[in-house]
Amino acid sequence: MKILGIDPGIATVGFGILEKDIQGKIHAIDYGVIETPKIENLAVRLAMLEEGMHKILKLHKPDEIAVEELFFSKNVRTALSVAHGRGVILLTCIKECGRLFEYTPMQIKQALTGYGRAEKRQIQLVTANLLKLKGIPRPDDAADALAVALTHSYTSKLSGLFGV
Repeated sequence: MKILGIDPGIATVGFGILEKDIQGKIHAIDYGVIETPKIENLAVRLAMLEEGMHKILKLHKPDEIAVEELFFSKNVRTALSVAHGRGVILLTCIKECGRLFEYTPMQIKQALTGYGRAEKRQIQLVTANLLKLKGIPRPDDAADALAVALTHSYTSKLSGLFGV
């Protein structure tokens, strides 16, 4: 089973592709980011996100997609832009794959470390260790996306609770 994990945003969207074999072994296939330039207006950036998501979905053809839910932001303008980006991502993914799941940051931390308030660095180290990577994936958004995919791989038996 191929799982696409997504760390949504507007300037940078992290993605991570994992493969889980029949024995339950998990390994990373690909990870990276989709970036949009700050000088572009919101509509152009959203179109760029949609195009980037289509490329990833066509290339990897995931069986399931896991997306991190937004956390509360103090900057309303930033939160709205990120929410727009997340909306485009969700729409593109549900239309292309149909198997979409969402996890809160606390659920991700709990699944990977057993502690819902773990630090970002702890999550990155655990993710790299579990996937037997030589180091923490860069940029951070890619590492976060792999953590989302890992969370789904561990909780997919309970996926009915997290499905969209």
